[in-house]
Amino acid sequence: MMVENVIMMLIYLCILVGVIYLIIYVLGQIGIAIPPPIMNIIWVVVLLVALLILWQTFGGRLRGIG
Repeated sequence: MMVENVIMMLIYLCILVGVIYLIIYVLGQIGIAIPPPIMNIIWVVVLLVALLILWQTFGGRLRGIG
């Protein structure tokens, strides 16, 4: 059960990062330039979403450690 959760989490993270990167790439190709500070904010939001996915996946199993 644990291995399936880890594999699904990795797939979700890859899809999330791929979709965001593709959106940024397409916007750049059609001439809409995103300033670097905005780009950093977008990637920070993606990082926070990735952390929420990690929390959801491992949150119940890591409570006994701390």
